[in-house]
Amino acid sequence: MQSGMSATLLPVRPSARTSKSRLRSLSLAGPAGRLEAVLNEGAPGARYAALVCHPHPKGGGSLHNKVVYHAMKAMNDEAWGLGWPVLRFNFRGVGLSEGEHDGRAETGDVEAALAWLENEYKLPLIVAGFSFGAAMALKACCGRGNIRALAALGLPTHAEGRDYHYSFLRECTLSKLFLSGDQDPYAPATQLAQVAAASAEPKQLVLLPRADHFFTGELEPMQRALAGWLMEQTR
Repeated sequence: MQSGMSATLLPVRPSARTSKSRLRSLSLAGPAGRLEAVLNEGAPGARYAALVCHPHPKGGGSLHNKVVYHAMKAMNDEAWGLGWPVLRFNFRGVGLSEGEHDGRAETGDVEAALAWLENEYKLPLIVAGFSFGAAMALKACCGRGNIRALAALGLPTHAEGRDYHYSFLRECTLSKLFLSGDQDPYAPATQLAQVAAASAEPKQLVLLPRADHFFTGELEPMQRALAGWLMEQTR
């Protein structure tokens, strides 16, 4: 997919039919100890398995975050056309996960979750992350095999007076979606556009009109854009 900035939502609508996937509570072996996790099982014959990474623990981020939950539903609920098994987990020091917050070493937590999915399903993987989770997912996944596509939701470029740079994306040929609100103070549209422009192909930048960092009031458009892009990547 070609790069570009777009505020146009992809034409995906959830169908009237919905399904309830079985939820499993898990404990993963992470580099700093056990990681609390939950798995929404997918439809029979699913061709992909997915992982969603949560936002910054210091801001209250956990696997129960509403953006993380809605991203999971877009990939797991057959009403959106995908029906994949989706794993969510708590980073070290969050909830029942062992260890302490580091800020960088959490990439190892992402790798542990990916290893569990690979072992459990033997399928190509889809990864999504929100905010801090997007940054950790990008760092953990770029250059790794068996990743089909990665969606970075609300990737932070400026927070607490500090700019965040992702120079490694220049060499990251993984298929990438940068999906944010055009009113996100932590990912100003101009800065995020620069990050996307400097990233290797394939990539797509989508800015949702009126949406803030948490997609307040715009969670369904977020799901629509995410599901539509993923359907294009996996058709």
